[in-house]
Amino acid sequence: MRDFSWIVPTRFVFGKDAEKEVGQWASSMNYKKVLVVYGGGHVVKSGLLKKVLYAIETSGIAHIEMGGVRPNPEITVVRQGVELARSNNVDLIIAVGGGSVIDCSKAIAIGAKLTCDVWNVFDPSKHMQFSNALPIAVILTIPASGSESSDSCVISNDEVGLKSAITSDLIRAQVAFMDPVLTMSLPSWQTFSGITDICAHIMERYFSCSEDVISTDSIALALLRSVRSEALKLIRDPTDYDARANIMWLGTLAHNGLAGIGREEDWGSHALEHELSAVKPTVTHGAGLAVIFPAWMRYVCDANPRRFIDFGRGVFGFVPTGDDLADASSVIDIVQKFFISLGMPQYLDEFGFVHTDIDKFIIGLHENQGKSFGSFKILNMEDARMIYKSAFKS
Repeated sequence: MRDFSWIVPTRFVFGKDAEKEVGQWASSMNYKKVLVVYGGGHVVKSGLLKKVLYAIETSGIAHIEMGGVRPNPEITVVRQGVELARSNNVDLIIAVGGGSVIDCSKAIAIGAKLTCDVWNVFDPSKHMQFSNALPIAVILTIPASGSESSDSCVISNDEVGLKSAITSDLIRAQVAFMDPVLTMSLPSWQTFSGITDICAHIMERYFSCSEDVISTDSIALALLRSVRSEALKLIRDPTDYDARANIMWLGTLAHNGLAGIGREEDWGSHALEHELSAVKPTVTHGAGLAVIFPAWMRYVCDANPRRFIDFGRGVFGFVPTGDDLADASSVIDIVQKFFISLGMPQYLDEFGFVHTDIDKFIIGLHENQGKSFGSFKILNMEDARMIYKSAFKS
């Protein structure tokens, strides 16, 4: 086990109607004026936004609103939020939504405390350090990104064609209100692409160049078994409250750092996938990972096929034949079939990409990652090109 430092300061308020407690909590923390950030139609049409604003207002807290955050949040909207936060002297940001809204809120929280453009923090040529951020509260509506308690934030810049990530404990949410009922009305696509993202967060940590860490490995495999079982329940019955509650909590556990303690994490597949939505912002992150992760696995499995076999045994009950490389390949097939069973795509073609898009992916990947990336197997840009190419049907 490697040395580590880990903190998760987020308080979790979990259960039915948890979102109604946001005003009381904010008042108890002596916040005076909040910026409420959200996406679009669903939060408004479902009545959730109205419910949240009522909870804030009846607690005597002033607020302003900013809607319109898109999936794969873009720096232009972040800048608008920064200006609102600064000009209105807000002391708390409340994110109402999923990972995109939360990441946008995190970026606003950073930018509100800067004297320069917030993109300087995300720009891979600068990655400017910051030492302060506004506090954040989250009302989670989509279990997927784990951003409600993670230290990560990903923002796109359409003008320069980049999607860049940062990490800092300064942007972990103070509190996350998590009501599984809010996920009942999610379309199947969002539910299961979110579940795919949850799986990927754990797998990025499990597939590591580090030696076995029995405690962390056991946690990762148990989390993945649980995700799989609850996903299968939701396929049969999308209204299963317990399954949705477990998926919501599993999404948090998958990305708060617990499943990677004492290990060097990889994150190669996420680096590869981010370039898909940088080129085409309509690509859903989890769906992109459903294609990229198996392609990455096939390319790197020869580095440590036993890791894949142990993964298959621990998650899917795979029984090895004794041929390590063939067994590793079989496990990868099982993983991809599981993603497909959730309604996820198998090939990049299904997003409308063509082979010439690979050059665009590589440009952004190189700018974000440099000459090499990953840890399970160190990859360069030519390796990345081969992985992208293998993810096409033809």
